[in-house]
Amino acid sequence: MTSLTTLTAADLSRAVTTYAGLLRAQRDVINRLNVFPVPDGDTGTNMTLTVESVVADVHALGREVTMAELCRAIAQGSLMGARGNSGVILSQMLRGLIQGFGDDQVDATELAAGLVRADVLARQAVARPVEGTILSVARAAAEGAQNASSLESVVHGARDAARAALARTPDQLAVLKQAGVVDSGGTGLVLWFDALCHVVAGDPLPATPDLASTSALPEVHENLAGDVGDFRYEVMFLLDAEDDRMDTFRDGWAGLGDSIVVVGGEGTYNCHIHTNDIGASIEVAVEVGRPRRIRVSDLNEQVIEERWVRESHVLPDAPVTPVPTTAVVAVVVGDGVGRIFQTLGVRGLVTGGQTMNPSTAELVEAVRGTGATQVIILPNNRNIRAVAEQVDGLVEAVVRVVATDSIVEGFAALLNYDPDADVEENYRTMSDSADHVTAGEVTRAVRDTRTDVGEVRAGDWIGLGAGGVLAIGTRLDEVNERLLRCLIKDQHELVTVIEGEGSSSASTRAVREFIAVQYPQLGVEVHHGGQPLYPYLFGVE
Repeated sequence: MTSLTTLTAADLSRAVTTYAGLLRAQRDVINRLNVFPVPDGDTGTNMTLTVESVVADVHALGREVTMAELCRAIAQGSLMGARGNSGVILSQMLRGLIQGFGDDQVDATELAAGLVRADVLARQAVARPVEGTILSVARAAAEGAQNASSLESVVHGARDAARAALARTPDQLAVLKQAGVVDSGGTGLVLWFDALCHVVAGDPLPATPDLASTSALPEVHENLAGDVGDFRYEVMFLLDAEDDRMDTFRDGWAGLGDSIVVVGGEGTYNCHIHTNDIGASIEVAVEVGRPRRIRVSDLNEQVIEERWVRESHVLPDAPVTPVPTTAVVAVVVGDGVGRIFQTLGVRGLVTGGQTMNPSTAELVEAVRGTGATQVIILPNNRNIRAVAEQVDGLVEAVVRVVATDSIVEGFAALLNYDPDADVEENYRTMSDSADHVTAGEVTRAVRDTRTDVGEVRAGDWIGLGAGGVLAIGTRLDEVNERLLRCLIKDQHELVTVIEGEGSSSASTRAVREFIAVQYPQLGVEVHHGGQPLYPYLFGVE
């Protein structure tokens, strides 16, 4: 094809859509690059969801749009849909890129200038920029596009420089060199320049690497501060505040954590921080404006169900039963978990988990689908609570959220569910039941790391609890026993075991025998949940 000499609104729209397709295709490959020891979908997922939000806003415009209308949709979609550290930074880059585009077509000079703005705004958004990250790749791309005489030479110069910068990231960050990988955020950004080269010059799109060839690679988490694990929680929210108050906000956050990214403008900002003080990070926002869409993730727990959600496992159909006085909607992962919850009276099931949070709209639809005027929501994950809390104001039904942070807590709450009682009584009794559960999970480490309980090697089994990694071992049965020793206390009476992918009848029998010998006073209940990545979930109450 003949290379383009200018970019029209249609061309730019096609580039964004192509980029979203590349991210979707390589999401899992990018997610393999993570320094956390558990199999978590992070950077690739966050960048994909961010760009998919942009595409949704762009497609909502219809076919005939001006460059100005398109740029507004890209800016709005990227700001409102940004997920995670990498997504927020990518959002700022897109906003910077298009900031100077006018109503007409974009030429080589304007595109090169946009790449410079993208680089500058991204670095301004990060409290402490670190080289060897997506920021280094963005700067190299901007520099590679300068002094180009044509649109084709701009996009080729940017892409080639970005690729070279990505290859250098292990020399800039020791954690990357130790893991033997390049930066994950930078990997995702290079695909943007591949998309531009495809649209402008007709270059073939890059092939998706074989996932099996990268299966041994640890995944590089998007911590721009360097060491992972200094801060336990990731806090994100949208902040409505006057622009002249944002310096005060940034100063307040400076002493609370790291990986600080604040992007936006004209009264709306997307804010991200890794911190050990959730309350203080939100209070600073309250002092200057109104935070909303608050999301909190525990970086140590890493409860991951993204693959199960993305592969569209089908939940069991809801049984046809009379509408109860109070209905229950639950967020679940695993078809077995869904069936268990239905036998306990759940009327609405929504798929999702830590990295694949269901939207407010999905929860609203599920609540309305129950047909009840009073509804309990079980989020079953700390990261989903804030979204669930918004539902009450969006539906005619009275909605209460029982703050369950795990499947086993949701299971325990349902044991005290009474469909004939009103929502307030169910809220009290189900919350009390969930509060008495201590949850634990077993999964496999994907890289070497250090923890409070010792060294973890890639392939080791690890047991997780509220304190992070509690048990390590080379055998599944060994870690099951070590984790249960950490979870079980004298006052406990019952252990609930939920089997997932990777469990076996022999290992489950070993769990039963261990409890019978070491804790003969405890009862044991075993259920098949079918959740991915975590062969065993334990609930002790």
